[in-house]
This record gives sequence, C-alpha cells and structure tokens, in this order.
Amino acid sequence: MKDAEPMYIPTFDDVIAAHDRIRPYIHRTPVLTSSYFNTLTGAELFFKCENFQKAGAFKVRGASNAVFGLSDELAEKGVATHSSGNHALSLSYAAGRRGIPCNVVMPRTAPEAKKAAVRGYGGIITECEPSTSSREEVFAKVQAETGSEFVHPYNDPRVIAGQGTCSREFMEQMQDLGGPVDIIVAPIGGGGMISGTCLTLSKIAPDIQIIAAEPEQADDAYRSFKAGHIIADDAPVTIADGLKVPLKELTWHFVSNHLTDILTASEQEIIDAMKLTWQRMKIVMEASCAVPLATILKNKERFAGKRVGVIITGGNVDLDTLPWMKT
Repeated sequence: MKDAEPMYIPTFDDVIAAHDRIRPYIHRTPVLTSSYFNTLTGAELFFKCENFQKAGAFKVRGASNAVFGLSDELAEKGVATHSSGNHALSLSYAAGRRGIPCNVVMPRTAPEAKKAAVRGYGGIITECEPSTSSREEVFAKVQAETGSEFVHPYNDPRVIAGQGTCSREFMEQMQDLGGPVDIIVAPIGGGGMISGTCLTLSKIAPDIQIIAAEPEQADDAYRSFKAGHIIADDAPVTIADGLKVPLKELTWHFVSNHLTDILTASEQEIIDAMKLTWQRMKIVMEASCAVPLATILKNKERFAGKRVGVIITGGNVDLDTLPWMKT
C-alpha cells in the first residue's frame, strides 16, 4: 500500500497570495481599544474585531481562499466540510459567491443561529452527533455521495494561509496605533487561527509572543502542548462551542514550533469576560472569542505593562440562549 504524501506546509508567500485572492470577499476589520480594559488589566489591549467580518467570523478568510483557489473542474462538484458553525457558514458564504454547491455536516447541538446562517448562504446541512468521531463518520458518507472537494475547517494549508491574513492585516493596522504589540492572544480549538498567526508572525514579527487561549473543559491543546504530542478529546463539553475540536497534524506543526504558551479559563471566567465585553465595548462576540480576554484577566501579572493584541474571532451568537441566561 502506498504511503500517504506528507501534507503541504504553507508559507508566508501563500498568505500574501491568499490576501490578494480573497480581498474582494472580506472586510478589513477594525482594531478597537478600551480604556476600561486597559485599566482593569494593567496592559494596553488592542482588539482585532473579526466579529465584524463577512459571515461574522474570521473563518471566511480561509474558506474564501480555499473556494476561490479551486480550478473550475474541481469547483464544479462543489465543496464540503464538517463544522460546529463558523467554518460551515463561511464556506457556504464563499461557495455562494462562486456559485457552487456547499454541503456541511454540523452537530445537532450547534447553535440554531449558525444553522440558520448556513442555510441562508445556501449551504446544505447534514446533522451528526456532537462528537469528533460522529462528525467525521457522517462527513465521509456525505463526501462519498457528493464527490465534493473537502475543505477541512483548519487542517488544510489553504485555510491556514487564509487565516494568516488576519494577523498580517492586524500588524499593518498597528503601524498607525503606536507600533507593534508585544503579545498576541487568540483562541485555540483545532488551531486554524493560531496556525495562521504563527505562520505570519514568524515571518514578519518573530519577536511577538503568541499565546493561545482555551477553555479548561476542552483543554486538549493545552495538554498536547505540555506533553509534546497531540492529545485529542472526542466530545468535550463547554459553552465555547467553536473550540471543541482537537489539533491535527498540520496545526500541530505550527503550535509545537511557534507557540509561546497556552492559557486556560473556566466556564464562569469565559462567561464573565464575554458579558463584560458586551457591556463595556458594545460589541457582539461569541463565548469562544471571550476566552482570550478571560485568560488575560486571570493572568494580569503576565500581561501588565505590555501591548497586547487580542483577536476576537467571531460574533455569531444565538440571542435566545446567551450563556449568562443559564446562570
């Protein structure tokens, strides 16, 4: 039996090409500041607001790069993926812009707002149980039936190159905000955003520390980082629904080679940070996106006196089931 070919590791040239390719289909999202959070943390925080992105999440960058990089022959059969929500709706958005079909496998427990957005963009949903094994099993059947091009939510060089455009854009914007940051903090689930951030910053700003933020109840990336190899949980339970998936081969490459550290936050700390951001910054953000701020508030001494970039990765929430409504 022939061995599988090693996965292509994207380069910064791929990030530049991705940025040129996707520019017509994405927003250049704003960077916001908050004197309240600066005082509270003792740091100077800069929030890169991908919650204002097309389709409401950073994932539209990677999805658009994958979709618009396809040959006409491949594109004709459409694209397919599995996702808890933001990659599903982002891929549906991108496929709709190119006029090709998009099939997505989503956990039956995924937020209804995200399912509605997928359908609104023309995506076709097949539901699965809320576990990685069920997701991958159901997806295999869908792909076999459709013959669509698989665009993995994060373990895909096209997707990672697209996500790398976020930190490239962020660094360009910081030139008008007093210069570079000392640290960037972003959420980690499967590691697509973190990998893109590592890819870009290792090339253009290698002195910046990159810290990933993860829920305590879905801390497989944290345990992997400490152990030196991938540890995968099948079905963790956390309000941060976008951070339940495990690292894979390609994202582990970036995490293990470029990441400074991974910090974790409890469910209550995540809820508190999310609510506080809504109250003080007047912006809608998901629970998954509140994890970086939660870890900064929990570890103030580590960030005090530093210029800190915080990537707010998305804003697709179900307004009828906000987490503080259950506490």
